[in-house]
Amino acid sequence: MGRRGRFNLTDESIFFVTTTVVEFTRVFTNDTYCDLLIRNILHYQKKYHFTILAYVIMPSHFHWIIIVNRQYGTISDIMRDIKKYSAWDVMEEIEKLDKNLSVIFREAAKDFNKHKRKFWMQRFDDEVIRNEKMFWTKLHYIHNNPVEAGLVNGPEDFKYSSAQNYINGDQSVMFVDTEYAGVEIK
Repeated sequence: MGRRGRFNLTDESIFFVTTTVVEFTRVFTNDTYCDLLIRNILHYQKKYHFTILAYVIMPSHFHWIIIVNRQYGTISDIMRDIKKYSAWDVMEEIEKLDKNLSVIFREAAKDFNKHKRKFWMQRFDDEVIRNEKMFWTKLHYIHNNPVEAGLVNGPEDFKYSSAQNYINGDQSVMFVDTEYAGVEIK
């Protein structure tokens, strides 16, 4: 699989990333599955020493902004491991809780001869955060995503979003470095 030019980004370390469940399947409406994804993120945060600046777990995808510590790994390393192991954990729970939902992931794997199930779409999308304006644009996009999708009235009302970290100072779901940008959102 090609690296899509990532070898040219050796000096870049702040990324806006999106990854999506196959068929845009609405899996992350269940707290159990969200918590499994978070557990995987936190596990790989210890391994790769990245810093989370923002995130949101939407029903069929997640977005985040992270600072990669290149001494420990690349954005590709991080996403490979999070996608691989969160898929195993989430699909194992789906097999127990919702056999009908698991059919989608078995069907998605038919084009991949070595796999019995496929959870995430093949690739993830990433953009290098190049300046403060781009950071704030992406941060606001992440925080307003649940509002735009009609899931909540205000960004701070969505449980699986760093809007709670920034607006309410609530670090209970996942720690987010809210001081990085130098301005606190109220």
